[in-house]
Amino acid sequence: MGDDHTGRFDGRIALVTGAGSGIGAAVARGLAAQGAEVFAADVDGPAVEALAEELRRTHPVTVDVAEPAQVDAAFDEAVRRHGRLDVVVHAAGVDDPTAKEWIAEALVAEEPPVVTGRLGDAAWRRVMRVNLDGTFHVLRAAVRVMAPHRSGAVVTVGSSSAFDAQAGYPHYAASKAGMHALSQSVAKEAIAFGVRVNTVAPGPTETGMAARTPAALRQGFADPRVRPYATAEEIADVALFLASDEAVNLVGAVLLANGGRFTV
Repeated sequence: MGDDHTGRFDGRIALVTGAGSGIGAAVARGLAAQGAEVFAADVDGPAVEALAEELRRTHPVTVDVAEPAQVDAAFDEAVRRHGRLDVVVHAAGVDDPTAKEWIAEALVAEEPPVVTGRLGDAAWRRVMRVNLDGTFHVLRAAVRVMAPHRSGAVVTVGSSSAFDAQAGYPHYAASKAGMHALSQSVAKEAIAFGVRVNTVAPGPTETGMAARTPAALRQGFADPRVRPYATAEEIADVALFLASDEAVNLVGAVLLANGGRFTV
């Protein structure tokens, strides 16, 4: 991340979910470097505490986005301390390592994956609770806080897999597709109150989640004809653009950031 936009978020109050690692941590670093006061939220409390020690003007908040009371408390804390929130970036999310293993095993065996029939209710609900329910909790809290001030920018981090759905990963694809539609519906409502909502939909990205992806599955995403895995910072740059005044005319956008793997 360069210094071309130093000061772009001067005086802004921001809250980032999933800030303990990956894209969320890169977004928090970018916001802090560009002048924002950042509330770094994550279910991993020690991770955001370490981030807050590294960055200036950054406050750690332990939040499980699947728990609405915890989300509301984090937003209330930011408003209590500063009177408003200007930017929210929702990067919290989970994958399913077990399903990934099943898919990888099928690739190695050169057989079609068999996942849906083996997928338990708990695995389905975990992914949906965090990725879809969590997005609703964050968007609801953001609208409640921002609409009275008639301003604000919200960015959700979705996934290209919502469009190019992978065989054997139905719960993840569904959660991210739902997240996109949810964000777009809220965007159409919230803009009447001066609040912009947009989404970045990354393709394969080098994060802790990607590091847990089995080698066979990672190789399946490799393609010399397109860009390699994105860095967390590259995706964060897209999110920061959407959150900035430069994107003032973008409302309800879903920006693909998949390195040219496909278009829609």
